[in-house]
Amino acid sequence: MQRFSEIAKFGKQLIETPHMDNALELISIEAKRLLNCERCSIFLVDYEADMLWTKHSDGIGRIAISIDSGIVGHTFKTRTAQLVNDPYDNEFFMPNIDKKSGFVTRNVITTLIFDSNHEVIGIIQLLNKIDGDFTDEDMKVLNFFANYVSGPLELALMQEKSL
Repeated sequence: MQRFSEIAKFGKQLIETPHMDNALELISIEAKRLLNCERCSIFLVDYEADMLWTKHSDGIGRIAISIDSGIVGHTFKTRTAQLVNDPYDNEFFMPNIDKKSGFVTRNVITTLIFDSNHEVIGIIQLLNKIDGDFTDEDMKVLNFFANYVSGPLELALMQEKSL
């Protein structure tokens, strides 16, 4: 599988990027490239505030939602990746974000990012696959990718907290 070997090459670049903002941007760019998508948001979990918020999201400012809101919140709550090719018919989809930004979401795929203690530290959300609907193969690639980037992301988060 070519996409899996591309992830391994990307890992070397990510390890050399200790600052979280830069790491999140690299993760987003690579995720969009791997799955051929328009946008990527990486939500971080704030357990104290019961919030999910983006430190990186394409095309829109910071997004902050309650920990159980939207498809991302459903991903967090159920600890299950989501593949939604008809978001406007999905009960968890939040169309108000599209209305606010002027963006039209055609499809969504999400997966969890775990730390070394198997706690959820983030969720990757990709929007609008350019060449059609998301597939089960895309889900396998995204899950592998999330597992691969979890260690460097955890280290970057730890470094940011220590500053």
